[in-house]
Amino acid sequence: MQVSVSARHGNLQPGDQELIEEKAVKLRRLYDRISSIEVTIDLEHLDKPGVEIQVSIEHAPECVATAEASTVIAALDLAIPKAEQQLRKVKDKKTGHRATGHKHIETPSTDE
Repeated sequence: MQVSVSARHGNLQPGDQELIEEKAVKLRRLYDRISSIEVTIDLEHLDKPGVEIQVSIEHAPECVATAEASTVIAALDLAIPKAEQQLRKVKDKKTGHRATGHKHIETPSTDE
């Protein structure tokens, strides 16, 4: 799995990129089929930077979470729970809709 961090309209503070990568890698614990995570920081408005997280999953649509806050790290802390919620939903759809096999269905007994 690869994690890429990029900044638009500016540069990140020293050390922010490593912190962003550490927090983004933690999304892997929710779903094993994540192929890549792309974090884009938009620094066009310095008073309200935006963060966009795109999570690519095998055999599933891409999850995209965005957030804006007063700092880059605060925006990241708002966007990660959104991405986690989307990953949980994708995982539930993939694993939770299995039908019960006919061998496991109990038949009512007719003891009289």
